Amino acid sequence: MTEYEAIDALLRGNINGLGVLVRLYQLKAVRAAFLITHDENIAQDVVQNAFLRVADRIEQYDRQRPFAPWFMRIVINDAIKAVQRKPRWLSFERGKIDFQEKLQSHHPSPENTIMDEQMQQTIWETLTELTPKQRAAVVMRYYLDMGEKEMAVQLDIAPGTVKWRLHAARERLRQLLTAEVNG
Repeated sequence: MTEYEAIDALLRGNINGLGVLVRLYQLKAVRAAFLITHDENIAQDVVQNAFLRVADRIEQYDRQRPFAPWFMRIVINDAIKAVQRKPRWLSFERGKIDFQEKLQSHHPSPENTIMDEQMQQTIWETLTELTPKQRAAVVMRYYLDMGEKEMAVQLDIAPGTVKWRLHAARERLRQLLTAEVNG
């Protein structure tokens, strides 16, 4: 069953269409949510709830537009809200390395050096210092490869706000990484 057939099935009330959409988009959605929330359980909850909302509100989907951006908008917005509701003192559990490895789009090659791994860990930890909205902007731009105009549409914000969030996130990352390298 294709994506369009799955959507048609959902529109007819056939829940099997949701299973197809889950297979197509679950991994990418969980990765995006996890990059924003930094919590495996919250990310999985966000995505599960997003799929349930899709099933419940599929008639709101505009078939003239691609499904993935519509769905990812739900995931990104819900992930931001989940982080904002989460107490600030809860931090990302570094013991969840096996889940971090699932997030990598490729398997590490034997050529990866210790320095590369340390830099990846530093960048990973630095991302946790951004606000949820800044993390969402970074995820959408650099992980989901969205352009600024597309991000503005998906987040329902002005293009200038997108540019500001990306600028603020890059500046904060630059400050934190410079301090880490020099410190």
